[in-house]
Amino acid sequence: MLIEGLTSRAKKTTVPLVAVTEDLFGKWLSVQPARIKAWVRTSGFKAQPGVISLLAAPDGGLERVLLGLPARGVKGQAKEEGAVWAYAACPYGLPEGNYRLDGRIGAVQASAAALGWALGSYRFTRYRKPERPPANLVWPINSSRAEVENAALATFLVRDLINTPAGDMGPSQLAAAARTLGHQFGARISVVTGSKLLDRNYPAIHAVGRAASEAPRLIDLNWRPAGQRRLPLIVICGKGVCFDTGGLDLKSTAGIRLMKKDMGGGAQALGLAQMIMAAELPICLRVLIPAVENAVAGNAYHPLDVIATRKGLSVEVGNTDAEGRIVLADVLAEACRAGPDLVIDMATLTGAARVALGAGLPALFCNDDNLAENALAAGQRVGDPMWRLPLWAPYRNKLSSRVADINNISSGSYGGAITAALFLQEFVDVETPWIHVDFMGWNETGQPGRPEGGEAQGMRALFALIEKNYCA
Repeated sequence: MLIEGLTSRAKKTTVPLVAVTEDLFGKWLSVQPARIKAWVRTSGFKAQPGVISLLAAPDGGLERVLLGLPARGVKGQAKEEGAVWAYAACPYGLPEGNYRLDGRIGAVQASAAALGWALGSYRFTRYRKPERPPANLVWPINSSRAEVENAALATFLVRDLINTPAGDMGPSQLAAAARTLGHQFGARISVVTGSKLLDRNYPAIHAVGRAASEAPRLIDLNWRPAGQRRLPLIVICGKGVCFDTGGLDLKSTAGIRLMKKDMGGGAQALGLAQMIMAAELPICLRVLIPAVENAVAGNAYHPLDVIATRKGLSVEVGNTDAEGRIVLADVLAEACRAGPDLVIDMATLTGAARVALGAGLPALFCNDDNLAENALAAGQRVGDPMWRLPLWAPYRNKLSSRVADINNISSGSYGGAITAALFLQEFVDVETPWIHVDFMGWNETGQPGRPEGGEAQGMRALFALIEKNYCA
């Protein structure tokens, strides 16, 4: 597939790009011609990560480009992760034209360069044309092209879905995106809509979404590779709140501003599904997305209402703005029904997780220590880190209710990400391996390869986990 910014064959002369790590820059510079040494000294280039220096040829043309990379073995960061974001500075940091990597580069580094270039070339163009195209990189010879394309295209899907305003990305449009993806890979798609959710015993999804002009719905995608039997079953659930007003516990103006991104979990579930299906991983895949809008109307659910759930547990609504966990309750109960090998849910769930870890680091909760370690290791391996927070059982009593089995919010103001995860755990069978990812889904400020706006966070890590640990 074509990715803007990457080309198989340059149509014009290509400019070599020399990438040098900070720690080896002095050694590299010592063997360069005098004029290059003089230019580096004059320009002040020191190979800082992502910093670019243009070297002019004697005739005034562009002879080559220097790019700084992180020093090898930076603590707390995979080498490939740092390289990805350094290369991401190039597509719009370089003049338009065609470039190629110079020198002998290993396969891992070549793939990191290609992925960084691809991610750095992304622009959301649905409503506005970009001012210029990105500079082109000739695909590095020994890069894993299929893997790079898979990761980049899935990331673009997630970003596009989140970036689209709620007026154009309601529950019906999210369902349409799932249908398009399913048809592309031959998956089966079903959508349960409106009052049929009650008929099919998804009362929590219906309660949250019933006040919106667009009916709530459950998106259900099922896929398996052709000719395969007895495969691991993995169920991916994604919070699909296409806009969140907070309900009758209405959000403030500041709090409501970015709520088009509250379907980020559903978007990322589709992105992860695309990666799995494109790679034809030998698993059975099911994706469940409760697609709703948490709106205000005469039939909106109220604070202190008691809501039924698919699992049979009753939920007292301590706050209508904690709706994501309510809709996920129904799909998690359904996800466990067939005894899956792994259940993953992803959600832009709590501000508390952002307070604890910031906007760029997803919180990972897991009911199995080995599974959690494997997931964290996968994130480090591919440069898509997550950080584990505990399912701290003593906090479960903060969700107690005098009138229902459980309250949807904590009785206190601390540990909100943990109590939200503990609420979800109530709807997961004890014997089912389960991962919950609480992430921002949004870049607050633009950086190379990570423009301001919607973002996939933890998706590549989860794909790497599934590929290594469930596809033997």
